[in-house]
Amino acid sequence: MPEKKKSGIGAIISRWFGRTSDTNLLLTITIVVFFLMYIGAIIFQGEGFLKPQTFFNILNANAALIITSVGLSIVMICGGIDISVGGVVALVSMSCAVFLDFHNGSVLGAIAIALGIGLAFGLVQGFLVAYLDIQPFIVTLAGMFFARGMTTIVHTAPFNVENEEFVALKETRVIVPGFGSVNKLGNYVNAYVEVGVIVALLIVLIFFVVLRWTNLGRAFYAVGGNSQSALMLGVNVKRTKFLSHLICGVLAGIAGFVYFMHVGSGSASHASGMEMNAIASSIIGGTMLSGGVGNIIGTLFGVLSLSTIQNIVSSAGLDQAWWTGITIAAMLCLFLVIQSIVISNKKKLLTK
Repeated sequence: MPEKKKSGIGAIISRWFGRTSDTNLLLTITIVVFFLMYIGAIIFQGEGFLKPQTFFNILNANAALIITSVGLSIVMICGGIDISVGGVVALVSMSCAVFLDFHNGSVLGAIAIALGIGLAFGLVQGFLVAYLDIQPFIVTLAGMFFARGMTTIVHTAPFNVENEEFVALKETRVIVPGFGSVNKLGNYVNAYVEVGVIVALLIVLIFFVVLRWTNLGRAFYAVGGNSQSALMLGVNVKRTKFLSHLICGVLAGIAGFVYFMHVGSGSASHASGMEMNAIASSIIGGTMLSGGVGNIIGTLFGVLSLSTIQNIVSSAGLDQAWWTGITIAAMLCLFLVIQSIVISNKKKLLTK
């Protein structure tokens, strides 16, 4: 006799788990956790989190991190890693600052410098990883040290940029209609985002489309899932790995200029630890360290989740740096455990 199909909520959940891809499953978990976290912040930390500008300020402060996290997600989906992005961001920021203030440069020239630096790192590191088969951790570790060292060589002391063209760009605000609020004086204040946020969201949209609906995106997932199988299916594994690092390098260059627009200064200490925050955001967003699983929208929510928990810790009066580190570590471990449990349970359901 044919076996009867199970009914009830448990059966519905089991069928949904079985039909849902690992990427979409982890994306769903990330989005749900973010909203629960933000609602909890509104309940326990007061109405400050209820104002739309609070959310927009999270985007303003983390536009560069969103862009670097997108680059990291692509490399991690392809089965690699890149820990040089923070150093590249700092080098771009310092190089653009020196160019604008000390050499009377233009904003377009600074953008060209940012793209050039990112492209150079992407080309060199991608070639060493893909075609010389050197471990990506070692290559990008060397890249991180090189970028940090070059930042100090370009200029030692921190300084604020006073170039008029750049200052005008930095102070440009994009009004978000319908999300303003009334301040304590009874005046209506428009909600806004910085130019860098628009750039970051466009990059998220572009690479969401690339990963979901292009052959290159499918190649990234195939190589990260199983490079030998991808090779047998006709995927150029070396070229795919090279392109993942090239894209990550270029995005790090763009992130460097966006970061520079936000801070408006050059300093060797800029973007300290950004590479670790980008990796953490990608993991929280559902990107697996083992490769083959990830989603750019999840990465965006990973950055938002990381920033929200930092704001909650700060609002609770725990301003010491170690509290932020402890909460990020706890959150990262939680999501790694969730990933492990979800994937293992799904495999059990599929084998039944």
